[in-house]
Amino acid sequence: MNVLTEQAPPLVFTSSAAAKVAELIQEEGHPGLMLRIYIQGGGCSGFQYGFTFEEAVQEDDTTVETDGIKLLIDPLSLPYLVGAEIDYTEGLQGAQFVIRNPNATTTCGCGSSFSA
Repeated sequence: MNVLTEQAPPLVFTSSAAAKVAELIQEEGHPGLMLRIYIQGGGCSGFQYGFTFEEAVQEDDTTVETDGIKLLIDPLSLPYLVGAEIDYTEGLQGAQFVIRNPNATTTCGCGSSFSA
């Protein structure tokens, strides 16, 4: 397991996103849950982001922690997410998780698909 505490984390997991994840975990009634972000093939631009809750850290996961909330990243997804920012915003377009990814050369209108 790669826990990044001494060096800069590979991506930014904002306090706003961590607060929303904490709220969702509380709704699930399982305080030990962690959020996993992953990249999979598909979507209108070639790759798409996915989120799921996990109960355990896998041996080769990278962990980024903000405000006590853990974000897990598998080794295959990590290169696509280095330098990205995971945020949660509420605005005129509604409330949503937003991923600002410098590795994405193009993105789709929905914001959940990209190409690298």
